[in-house]
Amino acid sequence: MDLKLSGKRAFISGSTAGIGFGVARMLLAEGVEVIINGRTMEGVESAMERLKKENPEAKVTGLAADFSDKKSVSHLIAQLPEVDILINNVGIYIGKTFEETTDEDWYRQIEVNLMSGIRLSKHFLPRMIRKNWGRILFVSSECATLVPEELFAYSVTKTALLAVSRGLAQKTKGSAVTVNVVLPGSTLTEGARKFLADQAIQEQKTVSEVEADFFSDVRTSSLLQRFASVEEVAGTITYLVSPLSSATNGAAIRIDGGSTGGIL
Repeated sequence: MDLKLSGKRAFISGSTAGIGFGVARMLLAEGVEVIINGRTMEGVESAMERLKKENPEAKVTGLAADFSDKKSVSHLIAQLPEVDILINNVGIYIGKTFEETTDEDWYRQIEVNLMSGIRLSKHFLPRMIRKNWGRILFVSSECATLVPEELFAYSVTKTALLAVSRGLAQKTKGSAVTVNVVLPGSTLTEGARKFLADQAIQEQKTVSEVEADFFSDVRTSSLLQRFASVEEVAGTITYLVSPLSSATNGAAIRIDGGSTGGIL
């Protein structure tokens, strides 16, 4: 299917690996000019090399920024050209209970997970509205509603993205600009693969057994009962930032394998 994306330009925060990298790969295949981002230029250049190796025709550039540092973000924004598509994907988590989480842990996750998207959207949304086309998409998480005990602060930041996304969408009324948020579930990113491999060694089990145990003992609400692939998540995001998704605005789209339940 032609998603009518050829000739568009996108910026994806946190896109040297995981879901962000997967989305970059798909957008490049659709003819989008993509600006990727990571914390270090070394990581950015490595990711660009991989993308160009897969797709020699890829129009990909990259910029480094530490989203926990406001000055670094300001420098990034000053370097960014106009974009048609903004994907606020960057995120971190600090695995601690509510009692263990320090003020510094809270501040760092708020800066990276929440303020990154707010600052980028504040810069790009007015420009999109002026030219009467644009896509802003936030990447939240199933943890926005599940709130695992050891990811309390992370979950709060991901829940906040739902309000930010809806609030910004309301500012696009009557235009061809949309703002949406997706809630991925457990996804087989590089980090998840490492977690499964480490647990398999620790528990003297196969990776498949550890994955099965995770869904039978931890993520019991999942209907999928497996990790989603990066491509499964990236495919939905790619559609949502395309012209074909013009009637979807102010929505929270779950890509969670049914883990968060409910009928809406």
